[in-house]
Amino acid sequence: MNQDTGNIEKGIPFHLSENIAYAIGSVVSKTLLKKECGNITLFSFEQGQGLSEHTAPFDAVVYILDGAAEITIGGKAKTVREGELLIMPANVSHALQAVERFKMLLIMIKSE
Repeated sequence: MNQDTGNIEKGIPFHLSENIAYAIGSVVSKTLLKKECGNITLFSFEQGQGLSEHTAPFDAVVYILDGAAEITIGGKAKTVREGELLIMPANVSHALQAVERFKMLLIMIKSE
C-alpha cells in the first residue's frame, strides 16, 4: 500500500476525489487528519485490490467517492457504491474488496 502523510491545508476547500489518484495494481492511502480522537484517510483501490479481514477497536465510517466496493462485515458481504456510506462497527471483523476501482473516505472515531 502506498501511503501519503502530507497534510491538507486547513481552512482551504478541496475536492476529495481529486485529492487521491489511482495507482495500477495498488491501494493508495492519504491521511488528511490524524488526532488522538481519530483519523480521516482517503483511499484508492484498483480493481481486484482490497484489505484482508481484520478488526478495529473503534467504529469506522466508510464513504464511497467513486466506483464500488464489496465490504464484508461479520461474514456478510454488501456492495457499496459511489455516494453511499456504511458504518463498520467496532470489534467486528471486516474486509474490503474492489469490485471495480474505487475511492473512499475512511473516518475512524476513537472512544474510551
